[in-house]
Amino acid sequence: MARYVLRRLLLMIPTLWAIITVNFFIVQIAPGGPVDQAVAQMSGMGASGSMERISGQGRQEVGASPGAGSGAGAKKGGSLYRGARGLDPEVIEAIRKRYGFDKPLLVRYADMLKRYLTFDLGDSLFKGKSVMGLVAERLPVSISLGLWSTLIIYLVSIPLGIRKAVRHGSRFDLWTSSAIVLGNTIPTFLFAILLIVLFAGGSYLKIFPLRGLTSTDFASLGLFAKVGDYLWHIFLPVFAEVIGGFATLTLLTKNSFLDEINKQYVMTARAKGLTEKKILRKHVFRNAMLLVIAGFPATFISMFFTGSVLIEVIFSLNGIGLLGFEATLQRDYPVMFGTLYVFTLLGLLLGLLSDLTYTLVDPRIDFETRQT
Repeated sequence: MARYVLRRLLLMIPTLWAIITVNFFIVQIAPGGPVDQAVAQMSGMGASGSMERISGQGRQEVGASPGAGSGAGAKKGGSLYRGARGLDPEVIEAIRKRYGFDKPLLVRYADMLKRYLTFDLGDSLFKGKSVMGLVAERLPVSISLGLWSTLIIYLVSIPLGIRKAVRHGSRFDLWTSSAIVLGNTIPTFLFAILLIVLFAGGSYLKIFPLRGLTSTDFASLGLFAKVGDYLWHIFLPVFAEVIGGFATLTLLTKNSFLDEINKQYVMTARAKGLTEKKILRKHVFRNAMLLVIAGFPATFISMFFTGSVLIEVIFSLNGIGLLGFEATLQRDYPVMFGTLYVFTLLGLLLGLLSDLTYTLVDPRIDFETRQT
């Protein structure tokens, strides 16, 4: 097992490198970078204007604009952007140097890789904080949201799946299957918006808050009041995230139990006169739950990565998902790559944990002979 874990850990290095490298070069060719944002703000064009480039014969140098200086200096200062017109080339060059764009592309890429080897994610271009500090500040929110969602899904799906297996083919089985399939077809973001409209002051009731995980006076509240305030704020985000997560786990639990119920040892236990409750509790439950329990890390990964981004944006929760979304809009490259790095690393580690959980739940599973 130790060799398998070591192989998986070593495999994370090229995986991280490949993901970071591909995204780095893709982002570099996208219009509207940090320099564009700063130049556009200085020229009063707004963020959208900074993303417009002059192409073909219409491309002009800053030196052609009044007060822009010489053509050569203007080109060095980033004159390919419409927002640079009328700005001193020295100002533009200072902006480029401030954001590190005075260095060649490959040099910037090499510097980033060297820093990431020591988990130095750099500093945000616009927030005035280190990326690692921002990640450490926002990560607990995303983890909290993912853990609550995963816990609730398991608490509901496992008993429901067992009952559906026991009453397979009954009316209960049919209408519950219809309900969870219907819930699974509703997109998470659409259901979140519906909850806001109905219960967060959108058009009807105003029962739950719309933003954040705590109230402004949270620090002055007592212990029980803090717990109540936290649960009050997190109810809608968690509800929106879990509504579509029941289907997979419920059906997995049901199918696992049905598979075990139809095996020979269950028939033998029945022939010996054991009651159905004893058979389910002492024999079927232990074997059927192996796959369900071992899949907990994978379920958490799904909640943490796929659902949290949309939920955090819609409910304005200061988590990793919202941080990455804001960084993308601002073209805050250090934060974009830093959050991608953390997301990827956590996903790989949790994937390894998911495999190890299988061996803890069922010692018969051996990864030593598995080729990674």
